[in-house]
Amino acid sequence: MEPRAGHESEGKPAALIAWGLYILSLPSANLLVIVGLIVAYAGRSGATGLARAHIDAQIGLFWSVFWWTILLWVVIGICVVSVLAAPVTGIMLVPAALLVGLGLLLLTVWFTIKSIIGLMNLLGDKAP
Repeated sequence: MEPRAGHESEGKPAALIAWGLYILSLPSANLLVIVGLIVAYAGRSGATGLARAHIDAQIGLFWSVFWWTILLWVVIGICVVSVLAAPVTGIMLVPAALLVGLGLLLLTVWFTIKSIIGLMNLLGDKAP
């Protein structure tokens, strides 16, 4: 769907709120990310110009992090099942599971930093 013509600031409040909720996802155990995604989808149809670009970036950021998170949790699950099924050989996967857990932490930090940068860019009227 192409952005519609309109005033440049249309949709900016929704984009600001969504970035703020994304940033607050860390202390809220990621519950506010879902609210931020809903705000982004709700504000998308009325957004134009720069605000629309930020909302599209927010939605894309959410889905990319969502799928990476699913993938990493699947790998952790495989490691845990392997350890339970064959403790002697599966124990070698414990370091892999720990590395993947570290990957989840880094993904969360990256998401938060990307959200802070997105908010700063929106406040400075820059592209996401």
